Amino acid sequence: MNNASQSPTLGRSGLLVLLAGQLLPMIDFSIVNVALDAMSTTLHASPVQLELIVAAYGIAFAISLAMGGRMGDNYGRRRVFTLGVVVFGLASLLCGVASSVWLLLAARALQGVGAALVVPQILATLHVCLHGRAHARAIGLYGGIGGLAFIIGQVLGGFLIAIDLGGYGWRSVFLINIPLCVLIVLFAAKTIPETRKSQSVSQDKVGTLLLASAIGCLMIALALGPVLHWSWPCILLLAAFPLLLHRLWRAELALEQRQGHPILPPGLMRLNGVRFGLSIAVLFFSSWSGFMFAVALTLQSGLGMTPFQSGNAFIALGAAYFVGSLLTTRAVEKLGRLATLLAGCGIQMAGLLVLIATFKSAWPEVGIYSLIPATVLIGFGQSFIVSCFYRIGLADVPKDHAGAGSAMLSTVQQAAFGLGPMLLGTVYSQVLQKHGSHQDAVLITLAAEFILMLLLVVRAVLSRRKIQVQPG
Repeated sequence: MNNASQSPTLGRSGLLVLLAGQLLPMIDFSIVNVALDAMSTTLHASPVQLELIVAAYGIAFAISLAMGGRMGDNYGRRRVFTLGVVVFGLASLLCGVASSVWLLLAARALQGVGAALVVPQILATLHVCLHGRAHARAIGLYGGIGGLAFIIGQVLGGFLIAIDLGGYGWRSVFLINIPLCVLIVLFAAKTIPETRKSQSVSQDKVGTLLLASAIGCLMIALALGPVLHWSWPCILLLAAFPLLLHRLWRAELALEQRQGHPILPPGLMRLNGVRFGLSIAVLFFSSWSGFMFAVALTLQSGLGMTPFQSGNAFIALGAAYFVGSLLTTRAVEKLGRLATLLAGCGIQMAGLLVLIATFKSAWPEVGIYSLIPATVLIGFGQSFIVSCFYRIGLADVPKDHAGAGSAMLSTVQQAAFGLGPMLLGTVYSQVLQKHGSHQDAVLITLAAEFILMLLLVVRAVLSRRKIQVQPG
């Protein structure tokens, strides 16, 4: 279907199928965290191998997103979405039956590729098919589901391991994906309109290779650096990251000047909304994933909770997040995008302060119920921030570049998700090693997150005249 000649429509059932497709890859970022101990016992995995099991998915996901966006633009977004769900389902099956660490690593990487084929098509289809209030409402749901899935992964993973359904143990956290994949594939063709760019463009092979190399170097270095005590290969990979980014920018500029089609168009980077959206991605999503990692580790290792109990501690946060996401459209219409973002930052930062006070005053008797006031504030504030991330980031993007724009935002978002546990996790582990106290470790880590959020507020205030602040 040609975007230039027709205006495809997306009904409620199609929107539900797209959001179900979004749920799959987002859940798998966090659901595996609660299964690592069981995997270590069954597969005799070393700490380095466990790090790789977590990192393989995120790395493959992040480096393949731009390619997935381009494929959707060229070959049809519904077609590539369906292909991605099929690949993700097959990879989940391979994860569930893996008999060795290396087979599991390969299957996790394949999962990441499948997820990268799915995610850009969702946001691009919403951007192309919906307009006005329907578009604003769908973006709000997209942000709500995406964030809620991260919480669901923690809770669902602990629940599945606790009940040991069918005796599959940790394997059930992967096998649970298969029936959902089958349902999505069956309904996608009937409910999702086919859209693509008006003219097919060639793949940017050099840009794709440089982007994959840059993200791979950064995430592998950060994943293995603390485990390998920052040996010279990790330092070398980390040093290569800015050099590859610079080479990527030069290559994309040269291709754009030749009237080519770069996978990350520099023209999009010149848009104020896109640049600010990328700032939100780096500062907020790294803080969020780092927060989930540090608090889950504190609840289990510091306070002795089981994985199931630790997962339940995030239910109030998830519920508040979902409620908040339903209110974001109305908030943006009344306050504007930037004011809603700042309100979300303020609410979340207040929640962080309450959580710091809770860990400081109630330790070691901190329980699930004592965490509710803080986590409700944090979840509610996060929902506003995530919703504004997509609204601001895509506000100025032409519809013909919807795939590239959504892929760019999603690439940085997923890279930030992977960066967070490594960044704040390093703060946590260094404090724990020095003081031997989980309480000190979580308090300082939460303080570090508060500083990152403060930087986001400063960035928003300084950019208020450059980005669109009107409702919508």
